[in-house]
Amino acid sequence: MADRAPDGWTQVEQGLWEAFRQGEVYDRRTRDAEQDDPFGDAVWGPGRTVRAEVLAHLLLGGPTAAPGRVASLRLSGVLVTGSLNLAGGAIDHYVEVHDCRFEQKILISEAEAGTLRFVNCRIPRLEASRLATSGDLHLARCRIPQGLRLTDARIGTDLLLNQAVLGGDRFGRALSADGMAVSQDFEADRMESRGEVSLRTARIGGRLSLRGAQLHAVPENPTVLNAVRITVGHTAYLSGSVDGGWHSSQTYYGSGYGQTPPPGAPTTPFRAHGQVRLSDGRFEAACLLSDAEFHLRPGDELALRRIQTPELRFTCRLPAGGAVSLSRARVGNLVDAPGSWPHGRFLGLTGFTYECLRPAVPFTIQQRIAWLEDSSVEFQPESYEQLASALRRDGADDDAREVLYAKQRRRRQSLPLPARLWGRIQDVTVGYGYRPGRAALWLLLAWALGSVYFATHELQPLKADERPHWNPVLYALGQLLPVVDLGQQGWNPGGAAQWVASGLVVVGWILATTVAAGASRMLQRG
Repeated sequence: MADRAPDGWTQVEQGLWEAFRQGEVYDRRTRDAEQDDPFGDAVWGPGRTVRAEVLAHLLLGGPTAAPGRVASLRLSGVLVTGSLNLAGGAIDHYVEVHDCRFEQKILISEAEAGTLRFVNCRIPRLEASRLATSGDLHLARCRIPQGLRLTDARIGTDLLLNQAVLGGDRFGRALSADGMAVSQDFEADRMESRGEVSLRTARIGGRLSLRGAQLHAVPENPTVLNAVRITVGHTAYLSGSVDGGWHSSQTYYGSGYGQTPPPGAPTTPFRAHGQVRLSDGRFEAACLLSDAEFHLRPGDELALRRIQTPELRFTCRLPAGGAVSLSRARVGNLVDAPGSWPHGRFLGLTGFTYECLRPAVPFTIQQRIAWLEDSSVEFQPESYEQLASALRRDGADDDAREVLYAKQRRRRQSLPLPARLWGRIQDVTVGYGYRPGRAALWLLLAWALGSVYFATHELQPLKADERPHWNPVLYALGQLLPVVDLGQQGWNPGGAAQWVASGLVVVGWILATTVAAGASRMLQRG
């Protein structure tokens, strides 16, 4: 391989040839911030212009490295003209491009590479479907107005889109990455997108981080995040980002990754202005929707159907503006806050199962019951049973009974009129068996009324030659508690007294069993 650039290359391109052989940074910046801004309006002349075919020549068939050097493409402050086409090629050299402008799109579909780093660059569009890298793919702080395609790509380590700004293609997709596999982390902190971010069936080996991302729908596509059937090997972060360290940051990662911000620290929340779909997702450690805002339009939905994760954190800044569906989802710990859930029957909890409730802020049992009752227009008994089971596992038996009591009251609303009337009687008298104290009060009242009646209506003995001592108080109590013999069984009620005695027996059976059941539950807790 020749040690000098091919004929016809410009002086700038010849300088790049030599920098490539030496493995050095080829820096054409002027050190004037306004002139060097790749997103600004300053004109970059021939002194900092390189043709795309020159880059392709270097990467696909470039010169051998200088003795003792490792050949690499390292550019700063260069305008690349024409379309850079590396599709299907084998890129063996390290690539790091900073603060550059690309006149046309980059094509690297079905290519093989080590590590590719494009940082703070303006790229009209990047086509990289089925790209395979053994190292990182960095696009931090890049602006890609016509979108990014990574369908079925294989990223050997990390994929970084921190602070990137993505526009949409003709289908309204800002990032098309269906079927993509990332061996380690996918970070898109503070990314801004206008169009759908599609990650359907993607597999992320480590973390998926969208901290502080700002996602906007476009008229032709109402979805901002479509991650149906995604698999995340650790934690998914749809959460806020601490502001410190990000403004004018010149790092890839920002600061504070994985740390909890100090109290009162300013943050930028994750914001989704459109539909979000995470249905059938698998999150091996946790799925965190905290310090987030979901601005859903009429008909939009935050879909979490059938997700599986050991922990779901749902602590949004504001209630979601539309529907939130957790139908058939399976969660270990549910960490939430009462002010995060939507109101007005926009919450779907059909078949939603969770092991433990770990509210981030106080969440009263009445608020929790309202959370259930706001979940559906139709009565769903399994939702109440699930909540009661979770409360029992935490030892909150009293709260569990409150939930089951609320279940019966909600069920009554769905019954025919006669059943509703009977249910109302059960509610008032015994609280469907979950209010033993109420039953005891009715029992005392019945005893008092019975005692007063029989005090003024003395009964005749069963046997004329045997007249036991008459005690109206004990007689009324004996009727209410028919299994207890108080020595008042030798009397023969007739007429109205017979109806009163029979009524006391019926009332006694109903109320006394409810009181006994309540006492039994108290003894079991003890």
